[in-house]
Amino acid sequence: MEKVKLLTAGAKDLSLLTDLANEMRNEKDVDYFEVLLQLQKEGLRTVYIAKNISDYVGYCLVNWSPKYGLYKRLNIPEIQDLNVLPKFRRRGIGKAMIEHCEKVVKKRGFKHIGIGVGLDASFGSAQRLYVKMGYVPDGNGVTYDRINVRSGEMRPIDDDLSLMLVKDI
Repeated sequence: MEKVKLLTAGAKDLSLLTDLANEMRNEKDVDYFEVLLQLQKEGLRTVYIAKNISDYVGYCLVNWSPKYGLYKRLNIPEIQDLNVLPKFRRRGIGKAMIEHCEKVVKKRGFKHIGIGVGLDASFGSAQRLYVKMGYVPDGNGVTYDRINVRSGEMRPIDDDLSLMLVKDI
């Protein structure tokens, strides 16, 4: 497993975060990271940048106030937007990022943590990683943009279609 350090992002990191997202072809709204950093100032998010010995390799965030109903109702923080640059994948970096987030959440006194995962094949590695790390479906089925999809409803298979997972920490 590659050694990685997670650094809390600040305003000085806006261009770095944008560059990382662009390198992953992970298109974001123009002000996406500015909004996240403002929410971080308000205590609603914590944005992390992952760095190995010499390179910035990814980013993620902990949402302390997620909009997903079950997480909100049970006060479960959610790991979101976990991204590792393609050339650094399969080295344990994603796992290290999740473990860091789990430690931070546990240190704040939470007993559970959540994470959502997309359903198409492009999320296959993430699906496998999350299960191997002890995350299980929350039992409420599929969501679209964090709203539960009812039986018979049609939704596109895109990044907003997710299975929500939880883990005891």
